[in-house]
Order: sequence, then C-alpha cells, then structure tokens
Amino acid sequence: MKTNHPDDELRHHSYDGIQEYDKRLPNWWLFTLYGAIIFAAGYWAYYHWTDHMQPGYVRVERKLEEFQRNALNSGAAPTDSQLYSMSTDPAVVSAGEKIYRTNCVACHGADLKGGIGQNLTDNVWIHGGLPTNLYTTISVGVADKGMPTWGPVLGPARIADVVAFVISKNPTIEKPEAK
Repeated sequence: MKTNHPDDELRHHSYDGIQEYDKRLPNWWLFTLYGAIIFAAGYWAYYHWTDHMQPGYVRVERKLEEFQRNALNSGAAPTDSQLYSMSTDPAVVSAGEKIYRTNCVACHGADLKGGIGQNLTDNVWIHGGLPTNLYTTISVGVADKGMPTWGPVLGPARIADVVAFVISKNPTIEKPEAK
C-alpha cells in the first residue's frame, strides 16, 4: 500500500527504476547528530589540550616522579633506584648538566674526564660507585681532596639532578637491584 503526501517531492533521478523522496530529516535525528558533533569536539579538546590523553601508566609514572621529587625536596635521602631512574629522564639529566656546567666543570672537566678533580666516566670510584655514594660525596664533600660541601649550596633536589647527569654519562654504573 503506497500513500503519498502532497508535500513529498520525488527527486529527478532514479536508479534501477527506484525513485527517492526529497524529505527533510526528522528533528530528533538532527539534534542527535549535532549533539554528537559538539560532544566529539569537546572530548577532543579536553583530551588533547590537557594531560588526560596520556595512558594511565604514564600518568602514574609522572605522579611517582613528582612524589619522589617532593621527597627529595623535603630532605629525605634518595635511594639508588630513585637516582638511577632519574638518570633516564631527559629533563632531569638536562637540569643536572646545567648545574654541573655551572659548578663542577672547573675541577672535573667539561667531558667529566677529570683534571683537578676525579674522572667521573671510568669505573674507579674512591668513595664508592653507587648513586647514593655519589650523592653523599657531593652533599658532604671531601675536605682532604679539596671537594667542597655542596649540600647547603645546591640542596637535595639539585644534587640529585647532578648525580643523575653523572650516571647518564657513565656506562660503568649498573642499574641497582630492586629490593
């Protein structure tokens, strides 16, 4: 049974003998379409202009690094694994390199090969080769050898950055075992 309304217009083309009506889409369908487009634009903007686009594990790692940074700033001594993981972060290594270039290059050289101070790229460590040993040596200094006490000058977080830089440039320092 075919019923035609007077408002229904047929299009001027046909395909395989089938003609189609030129009807307006229903309002509910148009509202759904436009609503989906607006939602998609808002969703895209929210997740691409904020940090929410990153996978969950990246956000967890960022929060963990932030927690570790806060722990360093609060005065707690870092662990070997914390210092080693900081040495794999390019931002931390870059910050440590700037501090090294400002304070340490005069004695240890631009290439960390030594000079007045100890060579930092070989596997010979006078005061221990663990990352925490480096941290302690920089913090407390070695008066007998002419190494100044950098703890009060740099603070824990900046010393950790320098240790991360030295670790990143020394292939002989091995990754500490997880406990």
